[in-house]
Amino acid sequence: VQLQASGGGLVQAGGSLRLSCAASGRTFSSYDMGWFRQAPGKERELVAAIRWSGASYYADSVKGRFTILRDVAKNRMSLQMNTVNPEDTAVYFCAAGPISGLLPDTRWDYWGQGTQVTVSS
Repeated sequence: VQLQASGGGLVQAGGSLRLSCAASGRTFSSYDMGWFRQAPGKERELVAAIRWSGASYYADSVKGRFTILRDVAKNRMSLQMNTVNPEDTAVYFCAAGPISGLLPDTRWDYWGQGTQVTVSS
């Protein structure tokens, strides 16, 4: 089972960036998928998550700016990041876990490698 994240890079404050995550090795249609990020010296935090039904969750810090999308048939997920600011600078990880209860409380069993996002002021 593999999750492959891509799309990170350097972007100016106020700009946009789109991250992608490709899943392989199994069908994730019955799994929640999510994006986490970890900034230097900080704990990893859940940024956004999505269920196969389309139900989604966003951290307060990204609501209205980020959009999580998912193509269940293609086992792919993306994170559209708009109006970014320097506080969004972090390594972003995609993750997947079996559906259980509330979306933010998913047990994230599978992790991809991180992709660096750097926002310049």
